[in-house]
Amino acid sequence: MYLYNLTLQKASNITHVVHGNFSGAKYQEIAVGRGKVLELLRPDPNSGKVQPVLSVEVFGVIRSLLPFRLTGGTKDYLIVGSDSGRIVILEYNSAKNVFDKVHQETFGKSGCRRIVPGQYLAIDPKGRAVMIGAVEKQKFVYILNRDSAARLTISSPLEAHKSHTIVYSMVGVDVGFENPMFACLELDYEEADNDPSGDAAQATQQTLTFYELDLGLNHVVRKYSEPLEDYGSLLIQVPGGGEGPSGVLICSENYITYKNFGEQEDIRCPIPRRRNDLDDPERGMLFVCSATHKTKSMFFILAQTEQGDIFKITLETSKEEDVVSEIRLKYFDTVPVASAMCVLRTGFLFVASEFGNHAFYQIAHLGDDDDEVEFSSAIALEEGETFHFAPRGLKNLVLVDEIENLSPIMACQIADLTNEDTPQLYVACGRGPRSSLRVLRHGLEVSEMAISELPGHPNAVWTVKQTAHDDYDAYIVVSFVNATLVLSIGETVEEVTDTGFLGTAPTLSCSQLGDDALVQVYPGGIRHIRSDRRVNEWKAPGRKSIVKCAVNERQVVIAMSGGELVYFEMDMAGQLNEYTERKEMSADVVCMGLGRVPSGEQRCRFVAVGLSDNTVRIISLDPSVRTCRLLFMESL
Repeated sequence: MYLYNLTLQKASNITHVVHGNFSGAKYQEIAVGRGKVLELLRPDPNSGKVQPVLSVEVFGVIRSLLPFRLTGGTKDYLIVGSDSGRIVILEYNSAKNVFDKVHQETFGKSGCRRIVPGQYLAIDPKGRAVMIGAVEKQKFVYILNRDSAARLTISSPLEAHKSHTIVYSMVGVDVGFENPMFACLELDYEEADNDPSGDAAQATQQTLTFYELDLGLNHVVRKYSEPLEDYGSLLIQVPGGGEGPSGVLICSENYITYKNFGEQEDIRCPIPRRRNDLDDPERGMLFVCSATHKTKSMFFILAQTEQGDIFKITLETSKEEDVVSEIRLKYFDTVPVASAMCVLRTGFLFVASEFGNHAFYQIAHLGDDDDEVEFSSAIALEEGETFHFAPRGLKNLVLVDEIENLSPIMACQIADLTNEDTPQLYVACGRGPRSSLRVLRHGLEVSEMAISELPGHPNAVWTVKQTAHDDYDAYIVVSFVNATLVLSIGETVEEVTDTGFLGTAPTLSCSQLGDDALVQVYPGGIRHIRSDRRVNEWKAPGRKSIVKCAVNERQVVIAMSGGELVYFEMDMAGQLNEYTERKEMSADVVCMGLGRVPSGEQRCRFVAVGLSDNTVRIISLDPSVRTCRLLFMESL
């Protein structure tokens, strides 16, 4: 028997990061994979803080994640590769705040198997096709299109299998609107597997293989395969189709190489190393992750080494032909080693740290005008030699926000060292200089959003919505001894005076009334505030004042000095009407309670009233029985 489970605290480590416009609005959003949790984050354009929008348990392992947009579309979809043996395409529904499953195609068994696709995803930059691959042998290509109703469609899978082949990396090649093409770093081990001496294994070379999807014939072919001098670990897509020279960058040990079709020669550049590095100088250097930023006029790639150093990579092309002549690398900044990172169009860099807290940076400078040395593939070096640079503090990046990350937890102890009755978890997290000791407590974390100084000591506070359909409260109403303060809730919390609330008297209660109205009960009367800011006011008669009240979304019951109850109810036109029948109580009212209106009914039929003579009385509010009739009394 297999049971689903939900953890009290979701995983904080991030394994996959992509960005796009998933809601269809003008927001840049970040989709992250946290093991078995898919989460959508949205940076606040004003404060720069990263806010979670949606978090979904997928009840599986997210192995790959990619966004794509159909040609001419206005929003991005999300493709998820997992251990389910399926390819899933999701669309974010901003109205319901959910991920809608657009397509779910099954191609293999469940589980993280080496020959079942899901480990790698590659998308055609124009959104026409997607390749999903396994660690070994199997690859499928799906054609993406629209039907007559402009809905996303997905084709049957086209096979691109090759047995005895291990895949190290996979990426879509930007070829504009020509037939979609995908590049893979592969290793054919068939000869090595059949050679008991081991000589064939020593001579086996890794290959760069290009797969082409022929849209006319509707099949996939291995268009080109080339053996590589060095073993590569990562492929980086180079923009093409008028935005760049196309092709791929191969990240191998100590080198980065540019390759493309046609007359393009291979361009190879050493990866710079730190000057006076304390690490073993014989140890090779690798790029572990990258992020590409492109506009209509330029593009650059940020690539991070396994020491955390980020380099800005640009390609120089000849003006006559779109042929790359030079790779240029420039030291950008040093941040914690990331498992993935992405550059947003708004000028921010999100870094999902492998160890320690994740970081959200603003790109303050592009590093073009500083005095940092620029390294080039055109500079002649002896084989094995490389460039050197001096690491420094952040110069081009400004830290804006951090997201908590406990990974990796190296040790944990449970103890009540603070005598709180509930034990705390003392956790040793991180690695090396980014290690930390953290204390975890049971309960929900409270985030401090804003602080507002108050002019005095308040005696009550409420939060109210503007309409019944709003997701969030619009106002904070604070009552003082002789005044009422109304604060608007938005990007900031600030005082407002045009809400219709009476500010020169204390408030006994306030609430959202009907669909789009507000009500304020104060000692001198009741204010019914309509959506267009018109105010209908009921004044307490004579020298009487309101001492207690009970309010729900359609009813108001007040108790005036002397123990008199007055009942108000909202009619179908949205008008708050007073019932002529009143109830005189035998003692002063000290408290009142009114339930919510049951679904499908017009009113709550009872109100509970507590009196100073230590009795609780239930009063009817049902007109069919008789309004304000005493139904029950209990002495305490």
